[in-house]
Amino acid sequence: MVLPGPSLGQSGPLTGLQLFVWVNCKLGLLGQEPVDVPPAAPQFPDLAPQSLVITNTGGVVAVKLTCPADPGENTVLRASPSQNSAVRACRNFRIIGTCPAPVTGSADITGLYTAEFGAVPVGKRLFVRASTMVGGFESLAREFQARVPAAA
Repeated sequence: MVLPGPSLGQSGPLTGLQLFVWVNCKLGLLGQEPVDVPPAAPQFPDLAPQSLVITNTGGVVAVKLTCPADPGENTVLRASPSQNSAVRACRNFRIIGTCPAPVTGSADITGLYTAEFGAVPVGKRLFVRASTMVGGFESLAREFQARVPAAA
């Protein structure tokens, strides 16, 4: 479960109101109905996305996540704008949507990425994070990164 970090140099347990607002904000991000009573902390399923694969065939860039299993409806994807290829860590992530159903073991997220950040530039590095949301609680994220190759 991922709880918010310290705010204004303060940290500690959430009040009931803070937890209620936090859970319903997370549910709202995915377009789910708010709850009246915060649910119990869930058991998270294994995260389906395993790696990030970027291809460039004839100048057409495809961004895909390797998913040997179905990610379900609650696998949240966050991505960062393209970074210089030398960058190895990133903290600037935005929600781009939920993981689409995989086709032959790969979930194509090119449309999600380009809708948020525009065309994928060659030679840049992309960062993507995936996590599972259950009942307004979110699992720890798994981060992937890959460099956009030149056209083959």
